[in-house]
Amino acid sequence: MEHITTANPYFGVFVLFIITFGAFTATTVIARLASRALAAKDSEKIKLSVYECGPEVTKQPNRVSPQFYLFALLFLLFDVEIIFMFPWAVNYQALGWFGFIEMILFILLLTVGFIYAWKKGALEWHNIK
Repeated sequence: MEHITTANPYFGVFVLFIITFGAFTATTVIARLASRALAAKDSEKIKLSVYECGPEVTKQPNRVSPQFYLFALLFLLFDVEIIFMFPWAVNYQALGWFGFIEMILFILLLTVGFIYAWKKGALEWHNIK
């Protein structure tokens, strides 16, 4: 009869995954409870107070332009797709003509996506007020 640790070569990885998940969850819960307990509750009065002889403070809404999200999304999309070219460039000869044709199709698809985003105006900065 084998031990349970030697029955499967990935048992250790599974145990580490469970321990890591538990540690992450515990750290997140502890950090959340500590931040709620230590946070200043009346900081709004200080933020809205007049500093020396400055103007009266008006509260402004925190609004982030959706253009930032679009730029970030496009950057991640094209950046991750470009990373897929690295293994192809390293092992180019082993892939032969099939790999070459596949990469040409991949680059063509990237180019079509880039042109589509460009034509839709996703790469232009708009002043949103």
